[in-house]
Amino acid sequence: MSSPEPAGEGQDADAAGRRPASAWPPLLLAIVLEVSATLSLRAVSTGGSWWWLCVVVIGYGGSFWLLGIVLTRGMPVGVAYGIWSAIGVALTALAAAALFAETLSPLSLVGLGVIIAGVLLAELGTRHARGDAGSAS
Repeated sequence: MSSPEPAGEGQDADAAGRRPASAWPPLLLAIVLEVSATLSLRAVSTGGSWWWLCVVVIGYGGSFWLLGIVLTRGMPVGVAYGIWSAIGVALTALAAAALFAETLSPLSLVGLGVIIAGVLLAELGTRHARGDAGSAS
């Protein structure tokens, strides 16, 4: 059994009593960049302007850079990558349906629901294992 940490130390605060920066803002931005880059691949593949290729490179590069920041802020790699990839897949599928008239079958929609449920379960499971179900890291 471990002894409790002194106040002001550990995961909840630094030495000055400040809370650590949240991993969620860079993770959400990483997802947006990754989805933008993936959708821009469609423009590149259909003979669009080479500017779309710049969006692809910047989007993927920025997304991985931000994912690295998420990891330095303490989110477990399995959870961060799971959320990043799963939400990216779901948003890309929905955006492609809206922007490019790609069809989403009822089975595809069920699959997207399963992806979202899996991400939620992974995040909740990680929080439960750490014992901080009430905090938002």
